[in-house]
Amino acid sequence: MSAIELRNLAKGYGRNAVLRDVNLTVEPGSFLVVFGLPVSGKSVLVRLLTGLETPDAGQILLRGVDVTHSSAGDRNIGYVPQSFALYPHFTVSENISYPLDLAKVPKAESEAEVQRAASLLGIQDLLDRRPDQLSGGQKQRVAIARGLVKRTDIYVLDDPLVGLDFKLRERLIDDLKRTQELLKVTFVYTTSDAVESMMLASSIAVLDGGEIVEVGSPEQLYLQPQTAQTMRNVAFPQANFMSGKLVREDRGLVVDTSIFQSALQTDHRDLAAGAEVQVGIRPEHLRLGKSFPAGVMTHPAKVLLSEDLGGEEIVYLDVGGVQLATVLRSDDQSQQHVEIDQMVSVGVLPSDLIVFLDGRRVGNGAAI
Repeated sequence: MSAIELRNLAKGYGRNAVLRDVNLTVEPGSFLVVFGLPVSGKSVLVRLLTGLETPDAGQILLRGVDVTHSSAGDRNIGYVPQSFALYPHFTVSENISYPLDLAKVPKAESEAEVQRAASLLGIQDLLDRRPDQLSGGQKQRVAIARGLVKRTDIYVLDDPLVGLDFKLRERLIDDLKRTQELLKVTFVYTTSDAVESMMLASSIAVLDGGEIVEVGSPEQLYLQPQTAQTMRNVAFPQANFMSGKLVREDRGLVVDTSIFQSALQTDHRDLAAGAEVQVGIRPEHLRLGKSFPAGVMTHPAKVLLSEDLGGEEIVYLDVGGVQLATVLRSDDQSQQHVEIDQMVSVGVLPSDLIVFLDGRRVGNGAAI
């Protein structure tokens, strides 16, 4: 039995359709990340799931039971909102216990639950402080602990790390992943951050334009994306894209861009010559060098910009009038060091090209 099942869920406000025909299944004990850019409908999905709003159409099943029209209090879900929303006149302990106080949980049981939640987030020593005595990261841990204080098997977290600096987010990501693994419960977590998605999720659902366009493990979405939206956004740095056209040759269809030409390996039998396509290349699949193995397609390029991130360097190139990015790793001795305005050779294997038609994947490149 699934922990959560959404069937043909729809929600709109006036003429603005926010969610359209959303179908999603979440297995017990999984860490599902709903990834979407701002205004993709993530927060509305959370509000429907937690019972704060009612859908216009469709069903919401929790643990196999239809709760579409049940109140928030009857759904037995732990909820962590996007904002801290801490009461300034309450102590940390009182803020965490507030949901239990509303439910009239006996004091001794409430205190035990507060201690349990606080220990999961490592804030046991902060219980007597007030919010104005806490750092931003500590406040966020308190907000998360308040959501986890309810004993349940499903927790929903609405972009809880938004606005925090990268180092703090990284620490809290570790806390959340460890906590979910310790509790062995279901987490549904929304974010517009690709790094968070890849680091946290056992599976990712990509929400685009109010629809779930793709669901898979981080590895599946990275290596075998089925939509251009997924390839472009669920990764860091972003993937490169080029415009191209399908050309018919004696040996079959060829993908022709202004830079590279490759055969098209595809299972789609309805593709026709002349179709305009998008061709995606991961930055790490572009190589810089003076010589390349057989089968690698090459093209001269000019270095436009370099961003040194310590262990790696992102290099932006002008390749035949198209701007592409590549990643140079400091421990890879085969990659050459580059300077701004330097002319270099860039190479890519045909199989590393991913071809999309109307935003949907239709195949990979292949040697001609």
